[in-house]
Amino acid sequence: MTHSESTAAPHTPAPPSERVPRETTAPERGSLTGRRTAVGEWVAESTLLVISLVSILVLGLIMLFLILEGTPTFSFVSVKEFIGGVLWYPTDEPPAFGILALIVGSFAVTMLSSLISVPSGVMTAIYLSEIAPPRVAEWLKPAIELLASLPSVVIGFFGMVAVAPLMQNLFDIPTGLNLFTASIMLAFMSIPTICTISEDALRSVPITYREASLALGATPFETISRVTVPAALSGITTAIILGMSRAIGETMVVLMVAGGAAMVPESLFDPIRPMPASIASEMGEAPFRGEHYHALFATGITLFLFTIVFNVLAMSVSRRYRLKG
Repeated sequence: MTHSESTAAPHTPAPPSERVPRETTAPERGSLTGRRTAVGEWVAESTLLVISLVSILVLGLIMLFLILEGTPTFSFVSVKEFIGGVLWYPTDEPPAFGILALIVGSFAVTMLSSLISVPSGVMTAIYLSEIAPPRVAEWLKPAIELLASLPSVVIGFFGMVAVAPLMQNLFDIPTGLNLFTASIMLAFMSIPTICTISEDALRSVPITYREASLALGATPFETISRVTVPAALSGITTAIILGMSRAIGETMVVLMVAGGAAMVPESLFDPIRPMPASIASEMGEAPFRGEHYHALFATGITLFLFTIVFNVLAMSVSRRYRLKG
């Protein structure tokens, strides 16, 4: 054995560029990822909580503002005279603050527009979801959704310059700015909302429901009427709620095409003034903190209460059908 063979070679460390970095073990990676996920979830939950609390706070402040500005009305007019009075002449001497005609006008235009928009919107959604060829649905659905984005002032202007003269000539009436014209334009606004949400609800029904119905011998019409629509009834009810809510709170359309007469309508062709239109048209002329000013805010409280009652009733109906489905 030679001297070179018997002598062990000294250990030479590898250059830094050739060193292999130490891999992070699985427990370390898991704990690090878990901590990051926990922090991310906490941030997301905290952000959503703050946004929800801010929304509730804003709604509460709006309600408080309405109450503070509207309740002084009942110091110079009783609740019975305010709700049940037919005459609305806030600038007369003495003034008359009765909003029954405004309430009846709001209720009439909302119900009539719903009678037009609800069947039209739901049937259009059924056609797009269950009957229309895919190519036709691809063209129609974006067009209907585009109608929902039209500003209300544009729809009101169209109704005032195009639909109102047509109604006046068609029915030979003194003016085309009336309850019927306002209902048509409100229905035109509500149909895209009802149709879009109803169509999404129908498409969310599992395909197995339809296949099972057809396999049992049901016709396509029976499948739609007895299986698909009942299964999507909760979403359809929500669509109807949103559509009617938009109609009852709309301002510009009824301000431009309803006629602006604070009177109880006796026919479909009488001019009316719903509560939102009255508030919008008179608030700029009412003296600040005067009787007229407070009466308009009391009208806003009434409209707000009507909207809440309507939404609560509609939500209860939707929840009942959701439980059955």
